[in-house]
Amino acid sequence: MKKKGATTGAGAGARAGAAATRGKGGGGGKPANTSQPAKKAAKTKKVAKKPAQSRAGTPAKVRDASRAASAPALKSPRDKETIRRLRRALSRALKLIQQLQASAETDFLLDILNRRGFERELTRAIAYIKRYHASAALIILDVDRLKPINDEFGHGAGDEVLKAIVGVLKAQVRASDVIGRLGGDEFALLLWNLNETEARAKAAVLEQAIDRLAFLFGKSRVMAGASTGVAMLGTQAETGKALEAADSAMYQRKAQRRHET
Repeated sequence: MKKKGATTGAGAGARAGAAATRGKGGGGGKPANTSQPAKKAAKTKKVAKKPAQSRAGTPAKVRDASRAASAPALKSPRDKETIRRLRRALSRALKLIQQLQASAETDFLLDILNRRGFERELTRAIAYIKRYHASAALIILDVDRLKPINDEFGHGAGDEVLKAIVGVLKAQVRASDVIGRLGGDEFALLLWNLNETEARAKAAVLEQAIDRLAFLFGKSRVMAGASTGVAMLGTQAETGKALEAADSAMYQRKAQRRHET
């Protein structure tokens, strides 16, 4: 009996030892979860984020740095004063450009549009007529006997005649109408909102007003005169063709006036 009890006690001790061994991770039993804290630490470890990419593939930080580098830096009052000075210089330059453009389209002697300026206004007017179906007339006016006046009394006398004729034209048209000198002794008028009958009547009035002008050069009393031609401007009008039509009508009228005198 004593032997059996000792054996039993020894077996129990062996079983207890095996259980202890399994508790430490040995043997074929389920191992203890000793790595759980390490896994949590791995999960909480910060992972470096990749820089945000734009659609073009440029990182946002690089893009922002590029913008900052290209943006003007106003670090001092001197920089701001430089900006203001450059703006004033630009404003003066733009005004000078406008003056040069105006002078390129102005007849200096008579202070009206030259051929270039008048043709620009005529082209704009035709575009307006085509879009809004407005009405207008083009009158070409040629000064009679200007060359003999220049030849006999000098170009100063001829200039005086031209200035007087421009005064008559300005007195006979409205502010919305346009007057231009096409060159030499030839003028053009753009008259708005006239039908053909009204335009021809206005051309006759202009001829009569200029025919009444008289000039005294030395002891000589000199009369001027003018011949006109009319072309109506409609939705089918073109700048070049309108000028040609009015010019042709003017030469017909000039021939008629020679026969009348």
